[in-house]
Amino acid sequence: MIGIDELDVKGRRVFVRADLNVPLDGETITDDGRIRASVPTIRKLLERGARVIVGAHLGRPKGTPTPKYSLAPVSRRLAELLGEDVAFAADVVGESARSTVEALQDGQVALLENLRFEPGEESKDDAARGEFADRLAALAELYVGDGFGAVHRRHASVYDVPKRLPHAAGDLILAEVEVLRRLTEDPARPYVVVLGGAKVSDKLGVIANLLTKVDRLLVGGGMAYTFLKAQGHEVGGSLLQEDQLDTVRGFLDEAATRGVELLLPVDVLAATHFAADAPHDVVDATEIPADRQGLDIGPRTRELFAAKLADARTVFWNGPMGVFEFDVFSGGTRAVAEALVGSEAFTVVGGGDSAAAVRRLGLPEDGFSHISTGGGASLEYLEGKTLPGLAALEE
Repeated sequence: MIGIDELDVKGRRVFVRADLNVPLDGETITDDGRIRASVPTIRKLLERGARVIVGAHLGRPKGTPTPKYSLAPVSRRLAELLGEDVAFAADVVGESARSTVEALQDGQVALLENLRFEPGEESKDDAARGEFADRLAALAELYVGDGFGAVHRRHASVYDVPKRLPHAAGDLILAEVEVLRRLTEDPARPYVVVLGGAKVSDKLGVIANLLTKVDRLLVGGGMAYTFLKAQGHEVGGSLLQEDQLDTVRGFLDEAATRGVELLLPVDVLAATHFAADAPHDVVDATEIPADRQGLDIGPRTRELFAAKLADARTVFWNGPMGVFEFDVFSGGTRAVAEALVGSEAFTVVGGGDSAAAVRRLGLPEDGFSHISTGGGASLEYLEGKTLPGLAALEE
């Protein structure tokens, strides 16, 4: 991949595929991390005299213009962060987009409406996707891929448009790829991975691949209960994927064979039901009552996980340890995060809910070596998959 410093952008229309998929409460952005991460590449292009056209998606409108998924609130926040006016097009490749782009002067920026309002963006049909990519590419002269959170998608703006224009990777994507290479090619050891989140099925491929690379694997969150059940323990009403039990038993055997230390919770916060104010007790992870469900790792597990992170030289963390959105069940996630803040290890937070948790808990983002903007993308990279958006930029 070449970087944007190798493109001559002055006076030219540059399409930047960014990742601006932020959570909204009505029109209020509740976490602007992805917008902030996109600003440096856009600013660099503007300072070099480019006419920047930003394209991004928000949510899953399924090919239909849907007001609640409009990028209008994102446009306002992007303007605040850039300290520049951002012209906002009311459509993606229609009259508003064309006139907005034509009006741009050197060093000015426009944001198109949500790319996923167009059915061609996510189409599985190559011809339909290609036809939309043609119209998108016609707006610009150069392409910059900088939306790391979308590079695992074979979508028109990610995969097909760079095939139609001279292209480069933005600084954010280059930084993300460099970090992931450090995690996969020759990580400093001990190399410890912390996995959480709801479903083990979301992480099957990455677990299988990581078991060949890591020294320790710490498992928390909802996925831990499938591991505990696979060991023969009852998990009450906790989140459980019965159809994954055989696969998880295979992981436990593989870890033992390879000498990978695979650690599960030793205690949990077991609640009567799923709610922020649910009555709960600390119980042994192997003795969860039938009428209770685990919603966070317990205090002994927090100490255990922190101790197992203390001597690490490389750490990758993806997925919260409990229902961090409820304050009373956020302690496990906070304990893992605090064990990493300021660590001398190379610490990577793998996007998605983990990154959101860091910000929600008010922890210093600069306390980690890197906070990824792409949860799914970083997992697929670590799984060893080819990511369509990166493959297109490498051509």
